[in-house]
Amino acid sequence: MKNFDLSRSPKTERIARLVEDLYAKMPEIESARAVLYTESFRQTENQPMVLRKAKAFAHVLDQIPIIIRPNELIVGSSTLAPRGCQTFPEFSFEWLEQEFDTVANREADPFFIAEETKKQLHEADKYWKGRTTSDLALSYMSPEAIRAQNHNIFTVGNYFYNGVGHFTVQYWKVLELGIEGIMREVKAELDTVKPSDADYGTKSRMLESCLIACAGIIRYANRYAALAKELAAKETNKTRKEELLRIAENCTQVPEKPARNFYEACQSFWFVQQLIQMESSGHSISPGRFDQYMYPYYRADLEAGVINHDDAQELLDCIWVKLNDLNKCRDAESAKGFAGYSLFQNLIVGGQDEQGRDATNDLSFMCIDASMHVFLPMPSLSIRVWNQSPQELLLRAAELTRTGIGLPAYYNDEVIIPSLMSRGIPLEEARNYSIIGCVEPQVMGKTLGWHDAAFFNMVRPMELVFTGGVDMGEQIGPKTKPVEEMQSFEEFFDAYQEQMNYFIGLLVNADNAVDLAHRERAPLAFISTLMDDCIKRGKTPEQGGAIYNFTGPQGFGVANIADSLYTVKKLVFEDHRCTLAELKQALRYNFGKEINPFIVAQIAGDVTNSFLAQHVTPEPELVAKTTQQVIASVSEQDRKRMEEIYEMILDLPKFGNDIPEVDEIGREAAYCYTRPLLQYRNPRGGIFQAGLYPVSANVPLGFTSGASPDGRLARQPVADGVSPSQGRDVNGPTAAANSVAMLDHGIASNGTLYNQKFHPTALAGQEGLIKFIDLIRTFFDRKGMHMQFNVVSRETLLDAQQHPENYKGLIVRVAGYSALFTGLSKSLQDDIISRTEQGL
Repeated sequence: MKNFDLSRSPKTERIARLVEDLYAKMPEIESARAVLYTESFRQTENQPMVLRKAKAFAHVLDQIPIIIRPNELIVGSSTLAPRGCQTFPEFSFEWLEQEFDTVANREADPFFIAEETKKQLHEADKYWKGRTTSDLALSYMSPEAIRAQNHNIFTVGNYFYNGVGHFTVQYWKVLELGIEGIMREVKAELDTVKPSDADYGTKSRMLESCLIACAGIIRYANRYAALAKELAAKETNKTRKEELLRIAENCTQVPEKPARNFYEACQSFWFVQQLIQMESSGHSISPGRFDQYMYPYYRADLEAGVINHDDAQELLDCIWVKLNDLNKCRDAESAKGFAGYSLFQNLIVGGQDEQGRDATNDLSFMCIDASMHVFLPMPSLSIRVWNQSPQELLLRAAELTRTGIGLPAYYNDEVIIPSLMSRGIPLEEARNYSIIGCVEPQVMGKTLGWHDAAFFNMVRPMELVFTGGVDMGEQIGPKTKPVEEMQSFEEFFDAYQEQMNYFIGLLVNADNAVDLAHRERAPLAFISTLMDDCIKRGKTPEQGGAIYNFTGPQGFGVANIADSLYTVKKLVFEDHRCTLAELKQALRYNFGKEINPFIVAQIAGDVTNSFLAQHVTPEPELVAKTTQQVIASVSEQDRKRMEEIYEMILDLPKFGNDIPEVDEIGREAAYCYTRPLLQYRNPRGGIFQAGLYPVSANVPLGFTSGASPDGRLARQPVADGVSPSQGRDVNGPTAAANSVAMLDHGIASNGTLYNQKFHPTALAGQEGLIKFIDLIRTFFDRKGMHMQFNVVSRETLLDAQQHPENYKGLIVRVAGYSALFTGLSKSLQDDIISRTEQGL
């Protein structure tokens, strides 16, 4: 049995000052990278794309302004402004130009942008017209897939506009070999390439681009060494002067050469993490099993007396602060789905090693303490749990959960490892999995998984069953049998599956179009050096160079579909309390509740379609007038019947209450999304795999959805992940967990997400923590994959909405990530508030 160092280091004043400085003002958009990147591209026309991008990356690293902020021990910043962001016009730019005047005032993730920055970006952006990855992706996409996105069935928006990311690279390779060692590996492979080889042109240029990118990184670190020396020469405070000289020494050594100690390992890690973002514009670039590859440096220094526990903890805390310094600006709609300025940098501790032994070490505990000290959303700290996880680790993790920060998230080795093996990954590699982004498992340093490749709203195909595939007056889905003619629940369920299968196929088309565009216009050299087997294959990850290649779009709204299908089965076909025709009318008119703009638009679409069927092209005024007449024609008797149906639906059992009949339907509902995806392949030679989680897109995509048979009203949020619908799990946390465990989590190998919310009193004292851990272990014993928690009272959240100035540090769990509550949109805040508040 292992003996762990359970001591806790105090939070230092340095960390408090770094955090305060980081959040002193609104994040800012800067132009330096876009200007420099464009400058390079103008000079490399007609060269291979991978070479052009490597040269542009190196040019940025040579010229971009750098800064060492007061109190920093770990250096390297992508922007001069804290939490600032650069732009990446090579992926897309038009959305940002359209939002220049609104980005600072938008509801989700606003950014300040100076007038001079707008001018500089506008000038740089001119070059990229018709040259972006989004331009190319659109040309590869089928008209039907574009139409489906326009009708909000699914969206690939963020990846259409930005980089992909979603991987863990081989950080340990840089720590052990240094960039110079990696360059030797690249050169050795380049020496094997012969001009007569069929792939000589592509492979040689790809390897040359790796060398260019690596050389640029070394020069970048040396710029920081020079800056640190320059600042040290001017520094009058002796202690800070010594710190700056040590920073200079570190940046001279790493990442060019191997890390010789824990401090250098921390600095080397950070350069890799920061510069991957600078190259790729991706998010969910996750540190992975940080406690495993960093531990040897900590242990060696500790045993040699080079470092003590407190100093090592402060270095970790400094990295945690830096992880919150990275930022990214998304388009306004995508920002709603990713609200909270999150980059989803998932860092995971605990679990087992490749031989199946527990891998917990002292650094596992220190990582949890770092999140406690810094108390910020990044990293998205996670913990792997299995039947031999030390109780001490889970208690330390539960203490962090009890603070209300929404960290860590808990993952079940006993489900995830077999799930990965079912996708062709060997046992030893599956045991070494890490989590990417929100909840997505993958093998570190060998996988381009493109997780959350799209958001698929499972509620919208349900709507289309009632309309025969018509939306806003347009036939966008299969023309399934009119519900008025259906004689059985099986007929209805078959129609839903037909709608689902059709749109899943279009989702695949959209994802593959984006994938092809990134392969052609976004091959990334630096990442290629840190992912097997890109160097040997002479291909970047985007070109299929990784060993494992997946595409993982996620569906959400499982609970809504479970409850909707149960409504139809029970209310219509078993108890005969209403007809499908009556239910259809109730849905069309929002159960007799508010007739909001979404419903009006749907009816107007039908009105327009009816005129067109008569070969009449109506004027907008006529459509509007006729639409109002249709709405007004609903009798009081019909309205009363709609309200009766609504009340009957609310009285029915719901998913999330440990009711086997409902939960079994929930299992089948999830299969409607997870099973069809497995038949498809992506351009990198890999397969599609399903995830069941929403990030926070269940709120904005719910806003573009009509009423559903589960009693969800039009424009209301869809259920998040595999969680029960908000407020409908009323039989306690164990019952809710039992329902969720009934789903087949293993087939959703791209990850599942289960949210629970507790009142703070539930986790009070040692007894509360032990009960909480027992709940997790029980859920995992029943084959649940993931759990995450908010521990905050409804009263606190409501008060924070009304008085945000009093809650600047209130962090909550949104979806697969945590964020500052007061920075979220009101609709997303409302969604969190509406989640069932449990007690143990």
